[in-house]
Amino acid sequence: MADRTQPAGDGVPQENPGDAAVPVPAASTAGAERSAAPADGPEDAPEPVSRREGRRAAGRRARKQRPDTLWGSVREILLVLVWAVLIAFVVKTLLVRGFYIPSGSMENTLQLNDRIFVNVVEPTFGPLERGDIVVFEDAKGWLPPQPDSGGGPTDAVYDALAFVGVLPDRTDQHLIKRVIGVGGDTVACCDASGRVTVNGEALEERDAYLYPGSAPSELEFEVQVPENHYFVLGDHRDASADARVHLAEIAENGAFISHDDVVGTAFVIAWPLDRFQLLQNPGEVFADVPDRSAGGS
Repeated sequence: MADRTQPAGDGVPQENPGDAAVPVPAASTAGAERSAAPADGPEDAPEPVSRREGRRAAGRRARKQRPDTLWGSVREILLVLVWAVLIAFVVKTLLVRGFYIPSGSMENTLQLNDRIFVNVVEPTFGPLERGDIVVFEDAKGWLPPQPDSGGGPTDAVYDALAFVGVLPDRTDQHLIKRVIGVGGDTVACCDASGRVTVNGEALEERDAYLYPGSAPSELEFEVQVPENHYFVLGDHRDASADARVHLAEIAENGAFISHDDVVGTAFVIAWPLDRFQLLQNPGEVFADVPDRSAGGS
C-alpha cells in the first residue's frame, strides 16, 4: 500500500485520507483571523499617536502655568503680601484704623491695653454727636513730648506696619475722649447735684459710663464751645487730663478739639477677645439737651 502521508506546513506529518480537506497551516489561520478583525480594533488597542501627542502638549502647557522654580513660588508670595499691604492701607485710609489704649482715662468703658477700631469715615460727612468716643491728634499739645525710642529695627518695622494699618497705632500723638459738647453748646459744672450741664440740661452720666465712684468733675467751669470744635472729657474723670485741665488756654481754644484734628470715632473693642464688644453712643444721656449747635464742620 502506498504511503499517503504528506509533509504539511512546518514539516509535521498530517494524514490525508482520500479526498478529505487539507488542513490550513496555523500561520494562515492567524492571518485570516487578523484580517477579519473590526477596522477600529478592540477596546484595548493603542490610542492613535495624534491623541497621545495632544495630551502631552496639554500637560506641558499646564506645567508652564505653575511655578516650577523656587523664585516662582517666592514671587507669588511677595505679590500676595504686596496686595495685602495695599488693601490694608486703603482700608486704614478710607474706612478704619486700629489703636491701643495706653492709659486708664476712659475706664471702665476702655481699659489699659485694649485694642480698638476707629471709624474714620464718620467725621468726613459732618460733625460728631454728643456721646461719641473720639480719637484725635494732639494738635493742642495736651501731651508731653514723646521720648525718642532709639529707632531700632523692631520699632521701625512696627511703625511701618502701623502706618499701613496692619498693626494698631501705638504712638502718643493721639488721645481718646468722649464728646460732651459740640459747636455752639454751653458746657458747665456743676449744678446743685454736682452734675455737668449742657445748654442748661443736667447729664445723668454716673450709671451710663462714668467710672464707679468718680465725680462728674471736681473743677468748676463754664465754657461755650466754638464752632467746628468739641469739648471732650474722659470717663474716668479722676484720671483724665482732659479739656478741664486746659481751660486756662481758652484764648487759643486750647481746651477744645478742632474737627480737623479728629481721626475718627471708636466703634469696637477688638482685643482681648474676652473684651470684644461694640461701643454704643449713650444717646439717652443727651436726649433732652437743647440743640444750640451752630454746626460743626
